[in-house]
Amino acid sequence: MKQKFTFFFASSRLCVKILCLSLVILSAQAFAQPPDIFKRKVIEDRMLRVAKWQLANPNHELFDWTNGAFYAGVFAAYKTTNSKDLWSALVDMGEKNKWGPGRRFDHADDIVINQTYLDMYRITKDKKMLQPTIDVINRLKTETGREAAQHGITWWWCDALFMGPPTLAKLAAITGDKSYLELNDKFFAQTYDLLYDKQEHLYARDASYLIDAKGGGKREANGKKVFWSRGNGWVVGGLLRLISELPKDHPKRSFYVQQYREIVERVAGLQQADGLWRSSLLDPDSYPGGESSGTGFYTYAMAWGINNKILDRKKFLPIVKKAWTGLNTLVHEDGKVGWTQPIGADPRRNFNAESWEVYGAGAYLLAGSEVVKLKL
Repeated sequence: MKQKFTFFFASSRLCVKILCLSLVILSAQAFAQPPDIFKRKVIEDRMLRVAKWQLANPNHELFDWTNGAFYAGVFAAYKTTNSKDLWSALVDMGEKNKWGPGRRFDHADDIVINQTYLDMYRITKDKKMLQPTIDVINRLKTETGREAAQHGITWWWCDALFMGPPTLAKLAAITGDKSYLELNDKFFAQTYDLLYDKQEHLYARDASYLIDAKGGGKREANGKKVFWSRGNGWVVGGLLRLISELPKDHPKRSFYVQQYREIVERVAGLQQADGLWRSSLLDPDSYPGGESSGTGFYTYAMAWGINNKILDRKKFLPIVKKAWTGLNTLVHEDGKVGWTQPIGADPRRNFNAESWEVYGAGAYLLAGSEVVKLKL
């Protein structure tokens, strides 16, 4: 009886995998890519389609972290296309938010939207787009918040490395106040020391995913450690946005560049045959179906590295081309970015071609803004 049950369980699991794989294939066929997917006009048209669909389908409060990632992508799309419609959408968002952060001054999720304000300020020099960010970061500099009191460090989850560091670095670049970079260095080092796996060259999502001294802790079905795709996508996306703002002589710059390279090199070897990354990096077989948000951030990070001569073009260009082609198979004709894992803290299986979230669109737009610069 036990043998029959084991056979049934294994057979059922195989059937599920085959079904999920079939869905991936059907999705890819439904949104088959033309040969000119790398032409500037095609990329711009698709970026506009994605941005406009997502703007027409809001899902969260405008200052929410999800929209922080999305509007980072909208700004990148504006810079790429010079669309007046996108600029109007950015201004409308800022005005509705009164150019302020979310409700928690010490939570990185609530200051990621400020990155877009700061990028817009550089264009307009309108002080109302700048002052609320100065105010909230000055509080962060001088007050001990709830996050540090509760968790021991302020940026206690890996996603925070996309949310916080670029905000502080952009503010430092605009104001010339290096104390913002010192604050970033302090908080970043705490997160690195706690969550970075020096053997795997990946970040655990938070301390609950660390393996203890006895080898105990959360593991995937194949026995590997749990490393969340989008979580590490947040990290590399944040790193490139941080590095882009740092002075060439910043004492920690080489550390951040090395971090970026290590993670990107590791992730490159985990790309799947369809060009996509699975929601779990080290157990892709348990998570059939590509995931758009992690894939979008990795495409963004690698294309940026090529464009800025930090990554070896010969090695990484084929990876980026494969990723961009695969990523576009997840985009519906109307601009909806499907196969986006829902909000969560770990790899999940409960999503499909119809699943979308605003950060999936944001990651796609950020990726497009760098892919369009590649000299092919």
